[in-house]
Amino acid sequence: MSEAIAPADFPAAEASLRPPASVVTETGWVRWTLIAVAVAFLALFLVLPLVTVFAQAFAKGIGAYLAAFSEPDAHAAIKLTLITAAIAVPFNLVFGVTAAWAIAKFQFWGRDLLVTLIDLPFSVSPVVSGLIYVLVFGSQGLLGPWLIEHDIQIIFAVPGIVLATIFVTFPFVARQLIPLMQEQGTVEEEAALTLGATGWHAFRTVTLPNIRWGLLYAVLLCNARAMGEFGAVSVVSGHIRGLTNTLPLHVEILYNEYNFVASFAVASLLAGLALVTLVIKSVLEWRYADDIAAGARRH
Repeated sequence: MSEAIAPADFPAAEASLRPPASVVTETGWVRWTLIAVAVAFLALFLVLPLVTVFAQAFAKGIGAYLAAFSEPDAHAAIKLTLITAAIAVPFNLVFGVTAAWAIAKFQFWGRDLLVTLIDLPFSVSPVVSGLIYVLVFGSQGLLGPWLIEHDIQIIFAVPGIVLATIFVTFPFVARQLIPLMQEQGTVEEEAALTLGATGWHAFRTVTLPNIRWGLLYAVLLCNARAMGEFGAVSVVSGHIRGLTNTLPLHVEILYNEYNFVASFAVASLLAGLALVTLVIKSVLEWRYADDIAAGARRH
């Protein structure tokens, strides 16, 4: 027979089920003031600019909005932006997975230096990175005479735009995957190799499923940055209409020509991309956090 629970035991049992007391010691007005300040900053620096972009884009109606995308220069800018992202993102995907695998799974000389170099584009101004490419590949640059002799054009052409975009975006995938792979450790891969799996098979069946949501999250951020990059691309593009203008550069040209409706219409396309990225990012963060917790419990 089970032992009966005495009435005196109920308060203790009930207390054990209560949520822990809040450690916040600030008074109510302090908490509400902090919340109000945070909401005010978001409204002023995030919501208001976004509302302004879409309001200006549709200021003259849907016809004027759609007309902004019917121009040949707009078509060329959209095409070039998509081509640039289509090249830069897969390149950074391969580099990021490779670098994260090497850093998280192996110990080797220069490992810390590699991590530092991956973070370099975060600390260098995009304008400076674009200028570096001009100094190397420009007509008066280090490799300029050789490129001219062999009729190869990097600066003021698509290759320069792609190179600049790759430089400013290549940390995104690697920096997202490195902590995730380090958290997961090497136990599962070692077990797969012990059971006779090849390195590629272990990566495809063990490592890749464990990082799939983090990888998708990183690719999403990399793509958003690649399509919205302005500084580095502006330096190496030459602003040639219909040839080397991406969407951000096209927005700048339209605005400088006082074509505000078309400028904000094209800008709304980039803003819409940012909003979609934000929504998908939030969903992936929720799913990604669950996978990390599951991985931590396994190890």
